[in-house]
Order: sequence, then C-alpha cells, then structure tokens
Amino acid sequence: MRPVIFIPARLASTRLPEKPLALIAGEPMVVQVWRRAVAADIGPVFVACDDARIAQAVAAAGGKALLTRADHPSGSDRIFEALCAIDPQRHYDVIVNVQGDVPTIEPETVRAVLAPLAYPDIDIATLACEIKNPSERRDPAVVKPVLSFPPATGGRQRATALYFSRATVPHGDGPLHHHIGIYAYRRAALETFVSLPPGALEMREKLEQLRALEAGMRIGVALVDAVPLGVDTPEHLEKARRALEKRPV
Repeated sequence: MRPVIFIPARLASTRLPEKPLALIAGEPMVVQVWRRAVAADIGPVFVACDDARIAQAVAAAGGKALLTRADHPSGSDRIFEALCAIDPQRHYDVIVNVQGDVPTIEPETVRAVLAPLAYPDIDIATLACEIKNPSERRDPAVVKPVLSFPPATGGRQRATALYFSRATVPHGDGPLHHHIGIYAYRRAALETFVSLPPGALEMREKLEQLRALEAGMRIGVALVDAVPLGVDTPEHLEKARRALEKRPV
C-alpha cells in the first residue's frame, strides 16, 4: 500500500466557531491532529482546508496545507479535491481521512485503520471500539456499527460493517461498538464514493458512510481499545486541553 493522509478542516462551526484554530496545549487544534498523523508514520500528511488562516497555522508548524473550495458538502469531497491537486499521477493508492477535530488521537490508532485493507474484498476501512459505558448504548450521538465477525483468518479476526446507526443496534445480548470516524479508502473507492448522490439511509440517519453501503461497497472495521475525544463544543475543548497538557506529543 502507498498511503497518504489528509486532514479535512473548515473554519465554520456552529457550536464552536473557528474550531480548527482553537488553542490546545499552545497550538491550534488542527496542528495537534497533524502532529499525531505525522507520528503515525504511514505516509505524507496534508491538511485540506477552506481558509488561509488554517493553512498559515499548519505551515507555521512545518506542515503542508492545501486550500480547497469552501462549499464542499463533506470532508470526503474536500480530501478528494486535495488528492487530485497533489497526485495527478495517481501514485497514492490508499487515502486516509483523519478528522481535524480529534486532537487526542493516538498515532497507533491512525495506523490501525490500514489493517482491514489487507483483505482485497474491502473497499473502505474504519475503526470501532467496544462500548463500556452503558449510557453510550442509548446515546444517538454515539454511532454504532453493526459488525459481522467471520472466523479468524491466519490468527487475525476481522470485522465487516453491515450497517451504522444512531439507534441501539444490534438488539439483544452482546457487545455494542462505538464507531470512530477515521477512514482509509482505496483510491477507486473514494473516486466512486464522491461521485454518488446521497443515499436515502444516509439522509435518514445523517451518516455519510451509509452511502457506501447502499452502493454495495464493503467496509472493513478494525477494533481498537479507546475512542479519541472529538471536539464539538466548548466543554469538549476544555477536556481536550486538560488531556493534552498532561501528555503532549
């Protein structure tokens, strides 16, 4: 595999204005994410952004940023524009999308997303963690993947996503999982994905990954031990600040 990592970042945020530039442990949040993506050491890292201030912050930290259109409907569309700009020769065949609002993500978590792509039938890879907090089982903000676990192959267990929902699924006894929104696309899968119209289930659940499943793509899931903190509110931001003051990169 020849991976490249993109971090999509846009300045507008209804709940936390100018979120990518919010300072955490002395650096903008997007720079904290960039540092962790670089530390994963799986390929070059680019920030795909919609505002020169984000690009300037990344450049000041020694990173590379690309300005993209402001009207992209999703991060996937934003990283695809950036991919076409930096790689018209199609050197990179795996595109990793690391969200720009997960400043506590560990480098090994970024690396873990590549594992499902070891299987040729998987188009897109993502991550999940078993839910331990009972309140998360009923929380619609926690997206739950419905996973199929075939028998272990070569000593490794793999999972395939059958569905994603904000509801408490699957029903009955057994573990539930918390989806972690980092993706690794085969290049052809990303090209197909951004060409598709939004699906009915995607619009109903407000979950972009359902577009891929409705189109017949296979999503592989690697399990990790912890969910990185996503920053969407001022309360999340303070929590991230406390966490990273104790353990910077």
